[in-house]
Amino acid sequence: MNNNSLKLLFLSTLLMGTILSISSNSWFGVWMGLEINLLSFIPMLTSDKNMMTNEPSIKYFIIQAMASTMLLFSILLIQVKWSAGWKKESIPSMMISSSLLLKMGAVPFHFWLPEVMKMSTWTNCLVLMTWQKIAPMMILSYCIQIEMFSFSIIMLSIFVGAMGGLNQTSLSQIMAYSSISHLGWMISALIMSETLWELYFSIYSVTSLVMVMIFNQTNLKFINQMFSTSSMKMEIKFVVMISLLSLGGLPPMLGFLPKWLVIQMLVESNLITLMAMMVVLTTITLYYYMRISFSAFMISYTENSWSMSTKNMKMKIMLPIMVMISTLGMISSTSLILLN
Repeated sequence: MNNNSLKLLFLSTLLMGTILSISSNSWFGVWMGLEINLLSFIPMLTSDKNMMTNEPSIKYFIIQAMASTMLLFSILLIQVKWSAGWKKESIPSMMISSSLLLKMGAVPFHFWLPEVMKMSTWTNCLVLMTWQKIAPMMILSYCIQIEMFSFSIIMLSIFVGAMGGLNQTSLSQIMAYSSISHLGWMISALIMSETLWELYFSIYSVTSLVMVMIFNQTNLKFINQMFSTSSMKMEIKFVVMISLLSLGGLPPMLGFLPKWLVIQMLVESNLITLMAMMVVLTTITLYYYMRISFSAFMISYTENSWSMSTKNMKMKIMLPIMVMISTLGMISSTSLILLN
């Protein structure tokens, strides 16, 4: 059985595990779906070519096994002690929330995410940032409450996501801290409305897909590789800049639309202090996105052109289309709102 067939098999069981978790009507089914999802993703993180690159799969397994144990323990505790009306109790909901936050990589359980992403391929990074968040987020919506615990998680996630990315040189680690920051926004969207979270998540997935496609095709891993003008055309640098600003949520890009809606919902719910602090901290993430873009435009080294080998552009049409969606999505969606 060749490598591609194996990856396809694990990908299908990965999707099945998530769907099982979401559609299950019992806690045991939820846990089982998460376990199938975990055991499918670990072989995707491993590599036959280099045994040293199997470190992320071991780290991922240990963390996810801890989270699954916590979840199972919480479920058993609920069954024994709080069989009815457990949602009113803060301790069981906090225990389940903590195990799910550890699975997603939200603060203060975020330490494993940048480390795993640093040593993974761009495809695995994309799966970690997007698909692997679906099942824990959906289960989190069953038990999360508007209380100090969830507010502190939101604030800490955005704060750490903003501060952690400032001194990074690895693009995958920057994307990991960006993911942690977006996670804070996603949790706040989830508290407000599940539909709002679905919209935020889908737009975040599109913008992340654009970034990963660019980094994967141009074989980028570090910021200094973007400086070498001989191996990276100015058009690609411009595309990277536009996509990064969209991911950061700068108007009038598509990435601003879900943030705009979250801000509106938080103001309507009279959570103005939380909203103001979220907006202020998100501007720091925009700073480090702009730092990558501007330094790539302004600084050009010809000496280190050997440090990057550009892949052949197989998706020459697909990439500009995706960037166009990411850039002009906000303008088109705003015009639709105004027309209605």
